[in-house]
Amino acid sequence: MRFISHTTLAAAAALSLLAGGAVVAQAALTQTPVEVQAGAYKLDPDHGKITWSVDHMGFSTYVGQFVNARAELTLDPANPSASRLTATIPLTEVDSNNDGLDGHLQTADFFDTANHPVATFVSRSVTVDPGDASEATVVGDLTLRGVTRPVTMEVDFNQAGVSMGAYKAGFDGEATIKRSDFGITYGLPVLGDEVTLHIEGEFIRQ
Repeated sequence: MRFISHTTLAAAAALSLLAGGAVVAQAALTQTPVEVQAGAYKLDPDHGKITWSVDHMGFSTYVGQFVNARAELTLDPANPSASRLTATIPLTEVDSNNDGLDGHLQTADFFDTANHPVATFVSRSVTVDPGDASEATVVGDLTLRGVTRPVTMEVDFNQAGVSMGAYKAGFDGEATIKRSDFGITYGLPVLGDEVTLHIEGEFIRQ
């Protein structure tokens, strides 16, 4: 009985320590933007995806992803308008879950990756919602197929803190573009012109 008692006490102590650690880890996270550490961040490619969706002949919404994007973020919580975001998206790594479509998207009908293998985004302004500091509007220039157009992205701050040994800040965002603005007119108007981009990203402080 003593052995069982001691084992139980040891287990309880271990659970208590684990619980305490969990509380400490939880306390280290913040969902308050002004508490986020300022500095230079890079996107974690394993936790950064751009999901695109487009109307498919009125029957459904077709969904795919751009993966392995690279992005750099300069974050200034005390002066959000000074924050900057740049991103490079490898169009050759689009994933539509259809090998035939993936190949077609590489051609001149769509991305023309032989001449334009990447798309880029460079922010020009960051404006925080005066009613909710966790929301911001990011306006920047998207370059696709050699054409540059302004794009507005609505961004939500998720949380920041230490995770897996690194300080991270997480965001998601959404933007809508017209592919015809970038010279991609294949299939119009049967295939949708408006493309919705949903962005998820975890940025690691450098």
